[in-house]
Amino acid sequence: MRDNDSAIGSQGVAVPPRGADVDAKGAQPRHHLAAPAPAVRTAPGAPRAGGGGLLLAALGVVCFSLTFPATAWTLEGFGPWSATFLRLLLAAVLASVLVAVLRVPVPARRHWPWLAVAASGVMVGFPLLTTLALQTSTTAHAAVVVGLLPLTTALYSSLRTGARPSRVFWGAALAGAAAVIAFAVHESGGAPTTGDLFLGVALLLCAAGYAEGARLVGELTGTQVVGWALVGCLPLAVPGAAVALALEPSGGPTVHAVLGLLWVAAGSQLLGLTLWYRGLSVAGVARASQTQLAQPLLTLGWSVLLLGEELSAAAPLTAVAVLVCIAVVRRSRT
Repeated sequence: MRDNDSAIGSQGVAVPPRGADVDAKGAQPRHHLAAPAPAVRTAPGAPRAGGGGLLLAALGVVCFSLTFPATAWTLEGFGPWSATFLRLLLAAVLASVLVAVLRVPVPARRHWPWLAVAASGVMVGFPLLTTLALQTSTTAHAAVVVGLLPLTTALYSSLRTGARPSRVFWGAALAGAAAVIAFAVHESGGAPTTGDLFLGVALLLCAAGYAEGARLVGELTGTQVVGWALVGCLPLAVPGAAVALALEPSGGPTVHAVLGLLWVAAGSQLLGLTLWYRGLSVAGVARASQTQLAQPLLTLGWSVLLLGEELSAAAPLTAVAVLVCIAVVRRSRT
């Protein structure tokens, strides 16, 4: 049990061992007269004291909302494979320093398979597939499609736990999916593009990663989940970056490319995920995850401000429609 799971706190109350509460004369010492208050265990995923968790989760979402524009900048100087593995390598190196400086405890052996699932979806699969998609899709288009992420995460979680969602859940989920598919088909001129297929698979992988990471914050801290998952990616990141840089043609690093790479590694991958999982841990998964509803709209704003993209009328309308569907899904599960 972690320190913040106890009503006593990290200092605790010293409890004498059995048989040590009676002195040689059979009298009970004065300082043992008051029985210590029992520790109160907080259920995994339940909201904990302090409203700061929502703020932490919201700050994580702001970091995430900049990911697509920063990735578009990165692609100005690096190929998609190089950008993905350089991002992973840089984030893993920073995470290694972080866990060493803060002396973050190594997770137990039973946690590592689920850390691997979280890392595969959130830190490898989603960045690679969305980067490949952004070669042909605008960031605004990608933001609307990926706006389905809370729905796919809720669906994965329901299947993972064996829950039986209500008809309202399924109706809202299917409506949100239909809105995004209609948007993608309309924007691409009648059929989904290769970029849309990349984004669809990215949604499934990221949903699994988010859900398994959220389950882990019931037993680990957010820093443990993100830090050690990234450290575990080092054996993949080092050869991946070396091979990608050697074989993939690129235009050479530009100021935008370097700034974009630094952000997706340090801002989105490390800082954003740490804030996000810490927010889930403090405020509770169901409550803190509501903040992600704003992510697609934030990304649409960044795409206009940073990239000068022109939004079609369908983009914000679809994003709002998906937001409404997600709100209905979340309400049906509470």
